[in-house]
Parts: sequence; C-alpha cells; structure tokens
Amino acid sequence: MIETVRQLLSEFKPAAWEKDLLSSGFVKKIELVDRKLHIHIQLPFAGSSWGEEIQTLLDERIRQVADISRIDWQTDIMVESIARQNTVPPIPGVRNLIAISSGKGGVGKSTTAVNLALALHQEGARVGLLDADIYGPSIPLLLGKPNAHPEIIDEKYMRPVKAHSVVCNSIGFLVPEHEAAVWRGPMASKALSQILYDTRWGELDYLIADLPPGTGDIQLTIAQQVPTTAAVVITTPQDLALIDARKGISMFEKVNIPVLGVIENMSYHICSKCGHKEMIFGEGGGIKMAQQQGVQLLGQVPLHIHIREQSDDGVPIVVAEPHSKLAVNYQKIARKIAASLYFSGKTEPSTIFAVNR
Repeated sequence: MIETVRQLLSEFKPAAWEKDLLSSGFVKKIELVDRKLHIHIQLPFAGSSWGEEIQTLLDERIRQVADISRIDWQTDIMVESIARQNTVPPIPGVRNLIAISSGKGGVGKSTTAVNLALALHQEGARVGLLDADIYGPSIPLLLGKPNAHPEIIDEKYMRPVKAHSVVCNSIGFLVPEHEAAVWRGPMASKALSQILYDTRWGELDYLIADLPPGTGDIQLTIAQQVPTTAAVVITTPQDLALIDARKGISMFEKVNIPVLGVIENMSYHICSKCGHKEMIFGEGGGIKMAQQQGVQLLGQVPLHIHIREQSDDGVPIVVAEPHSKLAVNYQKIARKIAASLYFSGKTEPSTIFAVNR
C-alpha cells in the first residue's frame, strides 16, 4: 500500500517544477500505523500553498486505494540558499537576493515587488524588501510607512522597518520626502551599498530588491557588487516597454545573473463596474518576448483600480484582500518564482530553519 501512495505522490508535478514531488526528494516520510497514514513533505522553497494543493488533490485518491482511517499531512518549508554566480560575500542572514527590475519606469515594478514580497511571506518564508531606487523610493509609501525611520544600533547599523510582517529599508526612510537625492552615479551606488550592508536584516529566506528602472549604475552595482541570486523583469504589453525589458534581460545575461522570468503587468484592464476585460496596452507582447528571450512568463497582472487604491493606502492588495483573485494571482507568481529559483541553480550550505504548516 505504501508503494501505491508513493506512486500517487510521484504524479504531483506543477509546471514550475523540474521534477515531481517524489523524485525531487521532497517526501521525507510515509508511515502507516494502525490504519493511520502519516505523510511528511518538506519543501526547500516558499510554497505552503503547494502543501494545501497536494493534500486537496491526493487525499481523496489515497483513501480510494488504501484501507486507512485517517491521513495526517505535514508540510514544512525549509528554504535553501541558491549558489550565486559572482563571488561577492553573502549578506549576513540573507539566503537569497532577488532583484526586481524593469527596462523603463511606469510599468508598476515597485507595486509588483511589494506584493510579491508579501506573497512570499504568506507562502511560508521570511522576507525583506530593499528599496534600491535611490532617486525615486516608493516602498515607504506602498507599505504605509512614509514617516518611519530605521532604528540605529551602536551608532553604525540600522534595524529595518517592519510592515505587514516583512522588514524593509529605503533611502526614503533616511531622506525627507520633499528632498531630492541629487547624486551622481558613484554616490548613489555607495548609498545603496551602505543601506544594504549596514542594515541588520536578521534571518531572511528572500531579500527582494526593488531596482530603479533602466540599466544604469545602480543596476550594475546590484549585479557586480552585491550577492544577487537571480532577477525578475517587469514589463507591460506595450511595444515600448517590451523593447526596454529586452535590454534589461540582456544586461543580466551579460553579468551572469539568471533571469527567472518576466511578469507582464497591466496585462489587461478590468472594468470595476461591469467586469469587462480590455487589452488597452496591447496583447501577447509579454508571452512573445519571453519566448524570444528564452525565459518563462511568470504571470500576467491586470490593471485594476483595487491594486492602485490599496497601494496608495499603504495596505497592498495581497494583505488587504488575501483571498481575492488579484491577491491569489500574486501568490501564484510568488510560488513560481520561489520554485524556479530553487530549480535554477545549485544549493549551497546555509543555516536554514523550518516553518511548520
């Protein structure tokens, strides 16, 4: 009977996974005692919802073929560190740093970065947000902390601001809102490095870095002087945005940072009155570009007034309406990013922790 259960578990393979549940080594124990079946699953990436999906899909099927009185499912999240391409020393406590990038401004990169960070936390990970947009920081506003300041430790280090269960730091916490950071590239890069390395992030599975748009000094700093694990590129279906997104992918390829995929933001508009779906920025551009660049399309996010309203209120949609279609979409994309990151490279030794679900 145990072999039958193993066979059923081996059939679970989401599109984002390179191997099935069993051959990936994620099934740690299958035990039958007094007609009670215990199944222990351990995932090395954020994805507690995978555990719920596994249980939903397989629970009934197992009961149909096995003479059991109860199934006890246990899913642990134990996020592993993925080896980086560069030799920059790791940030203490941070296992994986994912850069969120866009070729041009105005495509919703920061809003996407914030919702993805919060979704990763909901999927069982400890998450931090680095606002790497020195010239136009928006993370403080998006997280509802425009007047917050990091706590200073020993007159040298900073304790990040906490919002909605994630920690974050930004130049926006350090410079008055009405003042502009009028700095040349080297100064901006130095400021970013100080915020990154002088912040005591604590134990994080993922540090999400919200990069400024383009392919300038800050992007090169993140690529060459920061232990970046991988990148995600945000675009819209509009031709102009797609051209710049291709440049962003090309930049990461040149510095040997894996691009996990593309997210097509503002993919379509949903009317809040009638629910009509309209492709106001074009259609199919993100899919076509992903295919041409040899990366995956991680997901499509609609242009919806609720996303904008909740962002302006400092309570992102993933937190404000966690069970809504909009939030679930971000959660699905976050799971794909976490799984794709794990399967994209080799794990490296690291202190890891468990989150029981």
